[in-house]
Amino acid sequence: MRVLVRTPNWLGDIVMALPAFAALRAHFDEDELALAGPRAFSPLLAAVAGVDQVVPVRRDLRGGRARHADVAQLREGRFDLVVLLPNSFGAAWVARRAGIPERWGFAGRWRGRLLTRAVARLTSRTHQVEEYLALVRGLDIDPVGSEPQLQAPPEMLASARRLLDATGVAADRPLVGMAPGAAYGYAKRWRPERYGGLAARLVDQSGAVVVLVGSGHDRDAGHAIESSLASPGTSRRGASVVNLIGRTDLAQLIGLLASCQAFVSSDSGPMHLAAALRVPVTALFGPTDDRLTAPVGRHEVLTHDVWCRPCFFRDCPIDHRCMTRISEDRVFEAVARQMSTSLTSTQDADA
Repeated sequence: MRVLVRTPNWLGDIVMALPAFAALRAHFDEDELALAGPRAFSPLLAAVAGVDQVVPVRRDLRGGRARHADVAQLREGRFDLVVLLPNSFGAAWVARRAGIPERWGFAGRWRGRLLTRAVARLTSRTHQVEEYLALVRGLDIDPVGSEPQLQAPPEMLASARRLLDATGVAADRPLVGMAPGAAYGYAKRWRPERYGGLAARLVDQSGAVVVLVGSGHDRDAGHAIESSLASPGTSRRGASVVNLIGRTDLAQLIGLLASCQAFVSSDSGPMHLAAALRVPVTALFGPTDDRLTAPVGRHEVLTHDVWCRPCFFRDCPIDHRCMTRISEDRVFEAVARQMSTSLTSTQDADA
């Protein structure tokens, strides 16, 4: 039997769906299992353990042309069953039009009519990992774990190492990754000058190399951090802060994150990716709810409780207090603890 799993449409959501993928892989252990997800995330999907095929589809299914192209793509795959993780009408419509006989997913308004097996959604909000696992349980499939896990393939690690070599980063220096942007909106961002101050302290006090990562849309944050580091009274040592924002593809990003001893980010896709790669994460949460999307595992989640959070606004209409009141000292102390744990674990593994 050929089984297809339609992934969520966003990087962080795909990572949070990894435990559901693992359960489906274990359940359909003698069948071919394919993942269908946005083309931009194909390198990530190909790195998921036990995947036999990756089927690129379009993220935005609002346009009729895009939907019909995906129908043709899935029809060619001759799949017997599809499990739909996105709770959208479009994903179910495409599966139905593609002629996939068995279509399983969450029930929803009108959507249930397109499914052959519909699972009722949870009545209360819970962590996104648990929401995907609730679908799996509703299909009478037992989870095999609740923590997203991913291993960077050797070729991704090698590609990241070549990129670091090209920027003059020595292989024996500890790496701390930072993702100062956020696709969701500016309200999620911590101030660039605080990232700059944090980077300077990590370089000066731990001898780390700080690597800035993110998409091309985050370049403004990277430039602002570089400007803060160049201001009087702020120390910087040569190539110890490397700005790779907008300069990596997803495969290189996975390799870079897997090479880090610690990672700092707001609520973002790279935050979830680093956590799944077993990198200690310090996550800064402001307008979004850490109870729903915090990194799963032994990570540090920093918040500042104010009356207006979580608001889920993309831009703050007042003074952005939920993020600005997370101090540089708190973040530095959390990262220092994470680095200590990471280095100790590495030494124990080498012993």
